[in-house]
Amino acid sequence: MSFLHPALLAVAVLVTVGAVATYVTVQKRRTAAMTAAGFAPATSRRASIRRHLPYALLLAALPILIAGLARPEAKLSVPRVSGTVLLAFDVSNSMKATDVAPSRLAAAQQAATGFVDDQPDSVDVGVIVFGEQALLTQAPTDDHGLALAAINRATASGGTSLGQAILVGLGTITGKPVTLPADGAAPDTSALGYWPSATIVVFSDGQDTGGPDAEAAAELAAAAGVRIQTVGVGTEKGGTVEVDGYQLGTQLDETLLTGVAQVTGGAYHRAGDAGVLADTTKSIDLRLTTKKEPVELTAPFAGAALLLLAIGAFLGTRWHGRIV
Repeated sequence: MSFLHPALLAVAVLVTVGAVATYVTVQKRRTAAMTAAGFAPATSRRASIRRHLPYALLLAALPILIAGLARPEAKLSVPRVSGTVLLAFDVSNSMKATDVAPSRLAAAQQAATGFVDDQPDSVDVGVIVFGEQALLTQAPTDDHGLALAAINRATASGGTSLGQAILVGLGTITGKPVTLPADGAAPDTSALGYWPSATIVVFSDGQDTGGPDAEAAAELAAAAGVRIQTVGVGTEKGGTVEVDGYQLGTQLDETLLTGVAQVTGGAYHRAGDAGVLADTTKSIDLRLTTKKEPVELTAPFAGAALLLLAIGAFLGTRWHGRIV
C-alpha cells in the first residue's frame, strides 16, 4: 500500500497521540476531582467499558480519517478478459455449401462479426483465412473495425489445411515461423515460449484435405499454452458444392474439430444454422487474466472512520445522554 500524501500520516500520528494524551489527562483530573469531592469513581469492568468505549471509538476514528485524506492506494489483481484472439476461417470450396444458409462461409462471417462486436478493447483480434495454405489477413489489433473488414473480405476456393492454419496462428502469436518436422520427429517446443492469454478460434466444416497434421499442430499449440476453440459450420446431412463442373458432397466432420480443440484444453462448439451459430460464439471461453491495477482506498478508510464515529456517538448518547 502507498499514499499520495504520506506527510499526512505523520499528522495522523501526532493528532492521535495528542488526543489520547489529552483524554488521559482529562480523565485523571476528573478522577482526582471526584475523589476530592468524596465520590468514589466506579471501578467495575462494565462501568469502565461504558465510560471509556465511546471515547475510544472516537479516538480510533481520527487516525483512520486522516489516513484516508492521505489518499491510500493499493495495487490489486483485477480480473479481466484480455489477450489475443485469432479467428481462423476455412475458405475452402466446401464452405460454399448451403446446408447452413446463406452458405457455410457467410454464416461463419456473420457469427464472427457478432463475436468481435462483443469483445472489449483489451482483446486484440486478428484474422487468418486458410484453404490449402493459410494467410494472416489482419494482424492482431485492438481496432476491431480492421478485424471486421478482414472477416468480410474472405471468399471460398480451393482445398483445406487445418494444420497449416494452426501453424500460421502459432507463428503470429509467437512472432516466429512455426513448422512441423518433415520426418515425423517430435518437434522442438523450447523456442515457442508460453502464451496463456492467446486463443485461436477456428470456423470450419472439418473437411481437411491435406497439409500438416492438424492434431500434431494442436499439440504444438498446447505446448505453447495456446488454446484452440473450434466452431463446426455445417450439418451432418451435409450439402453439395460445384467444383470444376463436378457436384461434390460435403459433410461436417465433428471428430477432427473436437480432437483438435481437446488437445489444447479448448472445446468444440456445434452449430446447425446461422442463428444457432451466432449464439454458439457467445459461449466461446476466452482467457480470464488478472492485471495489477492501482485502486484508491480513500472511500473504505472514510467509511470505516465514519462507522466508528457513528457507533461512538450512539453509545455516548445511550449511556451518557450526550454525544461525547
